[in-house]
Amino acid sequence: MLDRAAQVFEACGIASSEVVRIDVPGRGQSEAAEEAIRPEVAPVVPAVQSGSLFGGRIGVMVMDAQLLRAEEAAVVADLLQQPGAESRQVVLVSGGRLPAPLGAYAGKHGKTVKVAKLRDRDVLSWIREAARERGLKLRSGAGEALVDRYGPDIGSLGQALDQLASADEPVTGGLVRERFRNHPDQPMWRFTDAVARGRVDDALRRLHDLLVHNHPLVLLAVVENDLRRRALASAAPDIGTYAGWIGAKPNAFFTKKSWEAGRGADEGKLTLALDAVRRADGMLKTMPEETHLVTLERLTAALCYWYR
Repeated sequence: MLDRAAQVFEACGIASSEVVRIDVPGRGQSEAAEEAIRPEVAPVVPAVQSGSLFGGRIGVMVMDAQLLRAEEAAVVADLLQQPGAESRQVVLVSGGRLPAPLGAYAGKHGKTVKVAKLRDRDVLSWIREAARERGLKLRSGAGEALVDRYGPDIGSLGQALDQLASADEPVTGGLVRERFRNHPDQPMWRFTDAVARGRVDDALRRLHDLLVHNHPLVLLAVVENDLRRRALASAAPDIGTYAGWIGAKPNAFFTKKSWEAGRGADEGKLTLALDAVRRADGMLKTMPEETHLVTLERLTAALCYWYR
């Protein structure tokens, strides 16, 4: 998103040094949370007005604009409606819906540029391009190993490639796994997807990574919820009924994905999975901590077999 914002300013002939950046704080992160316009946001007023007051063209970038309060969004919308639009370029970088009335004004008078989240296959393309820029040659499997370690975290991937660029040896998947032994705090769906595909090695590796950042019972709750959705999808006569049962929209990507995963499930294997999850829950709550890892490993391997 920052790259796209920079392109907008560059197209308008505004240098990066002439861009005023406003970082909107999250909830509870402001120095004066009780004020109508927080001090971190207040500089937007002179920044937007200065172009029309003193001449010259100015750029203003509001980061995390979705976090603006209603009062702050109203002020920004009012400023944008004042004369002098030709002297300023305002970019609202937002990770969600803009609050009213700013959202309505931006939708009517502004231009929306959507930046999609990177998927694993997109990340591989990014890695290859970033490696070429560094004069780095990646052997087969190296890119995939980087994705396994960092997922779509472009910042961490860039740092890893910088380190690899100084290595005086071929960059292979083995070298990446040996050098970067971190355990990324990855989204849970990566683990459940590996289980659903029956990829035991991948699922166990992701299990170990997740346990660095999460309690075993948290992970078990994710497994239990996934199993519940499979059972409901297996019993539902159609996707609309299933969506109603889980409180989701029928056309949502997640709804369609979980519906397809469970609709063809074998009832006998679902029963085995349910019993295994129940026993694992009892083990985690009653047995010593030393047994928790092996309990989840055994459960993961069994689920991989039953789900595939």
